[in-house]
Amino acid sequence: MKARNKKTPPFPARSILFWILGFILIVSLYSKMGDNGPVKNLDYSDFKAKVAAGDILSAQIGSQTITGKMKNGDKEASYSTLKVEDNTLVPDLTAAKVAFKGQEDRSWIYSLLMNIGWIFLFVFAWWFLFIRPQRNDGRSALNFAKSKAVLQDPSKQEITFKDVAGCDEAKEEMQDIIKFLRDPRKFQKLGAKLPKGILLYGAPGTGKTLLAKAVAGEAKVAFFSASASEFVEMFVGVGAARVRDLFNNAKKNAPAIIFIDELDAVGRRRFAGIGGGHDEREQTLNQLLIELDGFESKQGIILMGSTNRPDVLDPALTRPGRFDRHVNVPSPDMKGRKEILEVHARKVKMGEDVNLEVIAKSTPGFVGADLANVINEAAILAARKDKPAVETSDIEEAVERVMAGPQRKSRVISDKEKKVIAAHEAGHTIVAKRSKYSDPVHKVSIIPRGPALGYTMQLPLEDKYLTTKSEILDKLVILLGGRAAEEILFDEITTGAHDDLSRATAYARKMVAELGMSAKLGPISVQTDESEVFLGRDISRHKNYSEELAREIDSEVSMLVKDSYRKAKDILLSNKAELQTLIDRLLEKEVVEAKEINEILHIEEPSKEEPKKEEKVEEVKEVPSKTEKENN
Repeated sequence: MKARNKKTPPFPARSILFWILGFILIVSLYSKMGDNGPVKNLDYSDFKAKVAAGDILSAQIGSQTITGKMKNGDKEASYSTLKVEDNTLVPDLTAAKVAFKGQEDRSWIYSLLMNIGWIFLFVFAWWFLFIRPQRNDGRSALNFAKSKAVLQDPSKQEITFKDVAGCDEAKEEMQDIIKFLRDPRKFQKLGAKLPKGILLYGAPGTGKTLLAKAVAGEAKVAFFSASASEFVEMFVGVGAARVRDLFNNAKKNAPAIIFIDELDAVGRRRFAGIGGGHDEREQTLNQLLIELDGFESKQGIILMGSTNRPDVLDPALTRPGRFDRHVNVPSPDMKGRKEILEVHARKVKMGEDVNLEVIAKSTPGFVGADLANVINEAAILAARKDKPAVETSDIEEAVERVMAGPQRKSRVISDKEKKVIAAHEAGHTIVAKRSKYSDPVHKVSIIPRGPALGYTMQLPLEDKYLTTKSEILDKLVILLGGRAAEEILFDEITTGAHDDLSRATAYARKMVAELGMSAKLGPISVQTDESEVFLGRDISRHKNYSEELAREIDSEVSMLVKDSYRKAKDILLSNKAELQTLIDRLLEKEVVEAKEINEILHIEEPSKEEPKKEEKVEEVKEVPSKTEKENN
């Protein structure tokens, strides 16, 4: 498809009206600015009489006229008279003590410029401020109602499906759209209609915007991209006008794809309560709904929107006939993470010891943006150390930087606090290693990172989509292991366990009130959502259970937390020697790896067959994953 040349927008009638009004305004201002009072024309005889009477204050004698100031009662006035041959003029002016001087008469060119030159100046200023920007990029002061969507030339779109990884199902959903845009007759002869709207939703960083660009790149059609926040301005009606202009431009460039990022900025559920129902955002949404109903699918226009919050969108926007197809862009699994890493590693020089499959296995929970940041951070770290290529150690450090922030070795911590931090992290580690359903501990550190004074890193063996009750109970015990270690060793507790306590309480409440994991209350689920209230939907939120049930829930939550804390103390008391050894090792080395932890706890690793040479590299260079981080 050939790229269409951008045409200069037609000169609107409103612009002509602005010209006329501006011209009248400038003429009026110029007339007032140049008005120094009326000029009185005197006969030469009257002029001489006034000179003799002392009424002439000043005189400018030209070759043909005499002008100046004269008395006019209590005020001054301007006068003008034609000059005649009079040899007594200068003596008379001198005798009357009139200030006079000679003056050349202005040429006709000067007079012309003074009278009409300002008009040309006004025309130039108008062209420079309004017309020139309009011809260049359309961003003139009169075009604030024009859409700010960026049109990408189909021939210059380089992003395709090969640049998108980790969302195979979403890519399959988009194949129909691409085929329809390429060959609409194939579908139209069977009576099929192109979906008007496609809603991409998922967690932040999963690649929704990238997927939309790849669809346009594969289909080789015009691609209009805009942010939903660009439609709403302080001027009433501007958002609706920009929506109309966007769809009109898309129709002129059909087939085309319109992509609106962060759709919830204008697509939130309408609400006619607080603040009224006729605000600018709702007018913009109403216009968007009208435009979706106004064009036919045969026109070859598809509206794509992305959001992280599909639950807050207006039902009228998400119904069939508007956004017909909803595509989930999920967080990638292990296979998807490997593919994403391969995409981002193309532009980075990797060392021979880097194994992307090992990195993918050790980064569960990471989305595409996280993985892209890991590769970029690793490249920066390698360049900082003047390395010829990115090594596994750089990627390990990059993973920890993305997960917990950069190291803060400059932070000065007293020996007493360092012992408390080491005891806290060792408590987490010992309890995790002695728990049956815990994820394996990969590393424990007392080096501050970000807000955390230390952290215990656990490495899941595989991606999990379901969690058992036993696993959650073990997680509660592990979270409380740090506080328990502080109490056992120092007979004192600190504020370092604040985050552990809040997370443990939240897990316990979710188990009891939402997941039906309480033996006393049974399989019930009650609403305990404490997230921010959304006025368009949750203004009347209230508890759907009695006070008596609320007290029982609180009692069960308290019992779960206390039982978990008691179990954590029992585990640590039975392993007190190993706990002290691990603390001493942390104080000495600051970072203790999994192999050394197993040696301290006398845990033998499961026997394995002798790996091949290249497989040994994978085990030794294992990369940490996104896992539990303990704030102290």
